[in-house]
Amino acid sequence: MRSRPSPRWLVIALAAAACARPPQRSDAAPPVVYEQPRPLPDTARFAAELNAFVRADSITPPPPAPVLFVGSSSIRMWQSLAADFPGLPVLNRGFGGSRMDDVLRYADRLVFKYKPRAIVLYEGDNDLRDGRTPARIAGDVAEFLSRVRRTLPLTRVVCLSVKPSPSRWNLIGQMRQTNALLQAVVAQDTMATYVDVFTPMLGADGRPRAELFQSDSLHMTPAGYVIWKEAIAPVLR
Repeated sequence: MRSRPSPRWLVIALAAAACARPPQRSDAAPPVVYEQPRPLPDTARFAAELNAFVRADSITPPPPAPVLFVGSSSIRMWQSLAADFPGLPVLNRGFGGSRMDDVLRYADRLVFKYKPRAIVLYEGDNDLRDGRTPARIAGDVAEFLSRVRRTLPLTRVVCLSVKPSPSRWNLIGQMRQTNALLQAVVAQDTMATYVDVFTPMLGADGRPRAELFQSDSLHMTPAGYVIWKEAIAPVLR
């Protein structure tokens, strides 16, 4: 019997149509084709960050069954995280410059060791910058969800859309396509939720709201994190 291909490289059929019409969380979801995964060799690129997490855990043991936030610098720089989600045992494991394949590579050390009750995931910004296609990003997220279900079957996953960074506005078409594909991937997992932070960060002119971004036009101001908090909080209740 032919084994079921791994979902790491997921390609949504008729991707252009998916961008124009968000897929529904039902049997009407678009068909998918899975490709075999590529190897994930270790790298020393994030050694300092990973070692810092180990030291932090030894000094202040993380809470049991935390709500774990993981992803790139948009997560790492969320300084008000605990105050924004009072009463929840939040744990920040963001590492700047990361891509979705980095989350996969270090999932055991960054995610599964903590046995989180919920995972809030943000990646995609740096993936697109580095030339990753929307289909590859979606495939990596599909693989991550598959690993979560095998390891932590009752853990909820909140997958955030790619935000509309002004400094990467040249990638707007790929951002929209990635978000449509992410929504389709998440729709297949009843324990996962897609949260759109892209739309509320746009102004009436359809462009990113300047007050939500720092001077680098990439990282967010406190006002940007207010948008994220308001989008995520109802899902975590």
